[in-house]
This record gives sequence, structure tokens and C-alpha cells, in this order.
Amino acid sequence: MMEAANRLARILGSVPPRLCNISESDAALRSAPGRWSKKEILGHLIDSAGNNHQRFVRAQFVPSLEFPNYEQEAWVAAQAYATEPWPDLVNLWLLLNRHLVHIIEAMPEASFAHECAIGGKAPVALSALIEDYVAHLEHHLDQILCGAGLP
Repeated sequence: MMEAANRLARILGSVPPRLCNISESDAALRSAPGRWSKKEILGHLIDSAGNNHQRFVRAQFVPSLEFPNYEQEAWVAAQAYATEPWPDLVNLWLLLNRHLVHIIEAMPEASFAHECAIGGKAPVALSALIEDYVAHLEHHLDQILCGAGLP
């Protein structure tokens, strides 16, 4: 798990200046109708950090835990990320993820085997959830930095 924490720390050391170089207007631009803007994609990553913060902390206390599903479209719309200032979104994303690195580094090794079920899906080890989180983050940062949008 330290590799996942190190990977996330490296991202946090190199990506924020690149995000800060994106203008407010470019961050707000949608690549096509029905696609998320860079602001909304970063907002989705903020939601992911918040949801995973809960998972990473709570899963340490019990061997098995179930979490609700994340309704990404509703969450992104409800929080109006499209109208939030880009620098604020970048800072919030950065600080949440710095804290996640800290949590992973402090986590007792025995916790990594604890199982988490999300939205009624089959349980996975907390270690797999952490690795998947970092891969998910990398995927969406690539979209932001390379210009692709989601829904």
C-alpha cells in the first residue's frame, strides 16, 4: 500500500501546477453537449476523495463494511462545480488528497485485508479499494490535462 500512497504523493507533487495553468474559462468549457467540463471532472474527483476518505477510515475498524453507491451525476450537479472558482477546486482537491496519503501511510497493515462492499457489489479488500482510487484519479486527471470530458 505504500506504493499506492507514494504514487498519489508523486501526483500531488507534479499535477497541481499543471492544473493551476488551466484558465478559468478553459476549466469551465464543456468539450461537447452532455459532457462534463474540467471543473466538473475535478469536482467528481473531489467527491471521490470525500467518499473514499469515509471508506478508508471506517473500514479500519471492522473486518467487513458496506457503503452506499455514489450517484456521480446527481452529486456533481447538486454541488454546482461548474460555477465554483477553479483555484478553489484545485486547492480543495489537493488538500483532500494530501490527507488521504496521510491516512494510507498511518493505516495498520492488518486493515488492508478488511472487506468493503459498495452499492451492493461484491466485497473487495481495502487495499484493492485504495489502488483503484489512485487509478481512478489518474484516469480522470488524464481527461482534464488531455482535454477529454465525461459524462
